[in-house]
Amino acid sequence: MDRAIYTAMSGAKSTLAQQTSVGHNLANASTDGFKAELHRLRAVPVVSNALPTRAFVVDASVANDLTPGALQKTGRSLDVAIKGDGWFAVQTPDGREAYTRAGRFEVSANGELVTEQGLQVLGEGGPIALPPDNRYEIAADGTVSAVPTTGNRNAAEVVGRLKLVNPPAAQLTRSDDGLFRLPNGVAADADPNVSVASGFVEASNVNPVDQMVQMISLSHLFETQTRLMTTVDTNAKAADQILTFG
Repeated sequence: MDRAIYTAMSGAKSTLAQQTSVGHNLANASTDGFKAELHRLRAVPVVSNALPTRAFVVDASVANDLTPGALQKTGRSLDVAIKGDGWFAVQTPDGREAYTRAGRFEVSANGELVTEQGLQVLGEGGPIALPPDNRYEIAADGTVSAVPTTGNRNAAEVVGRLKLVNPPAAQLTRSDDGLFRLPNGVAADADPNVSVASGFVEASNVNPVDQMVQMISLSHLFETQTRLMTTVDTNAKAADQILTFG
């Protein structure tokens, strides 16, 4: 009885956390480059001489589904998508390096290549500065070129190359800002094997139908766990009455 109520109690708590994660996935079903969060639960006994009958449900794994999303054609020269495995490197406000699959880039007021959120997109030599009054092209290897809009339009100038990385997936962790990082803020090495598609953006890999089905399943699971707690409590009261008046 003791084991049942503690397992149900902690299970209900963990199920609420799973529902939050699924809700977050659904909210980002249309976010460029978003990767779905995955949760798995398991029951573990409490290692204690005083509480030998108790068991808790814990999040056994909080993982990320890094499956590439579908490529959506935009035709915009500063929109790029990773083909296959890999990441774009960006610089966060604290000066450290982080990684994203969202490649809808813009030119800042300072003439730098930035993300939609205003983070500097890193090249192999640091942030990429773009000369004004040009149009820009990004090649499959990440090379960024500035093409004059007047005069000799064949006089393209290479202004940088995107820093494309591909660290081991197991080492990446998702931060609260949605970016991925390596432990202790370590910067990954550029990987020449990563390539991009210009004029495309990667869609979220969240399947809204699957997530809705999971949300319904979690709702039923939460109801079952709360009913179990009520049942165990009722049985405990009945047992107390039998012991008291028996």
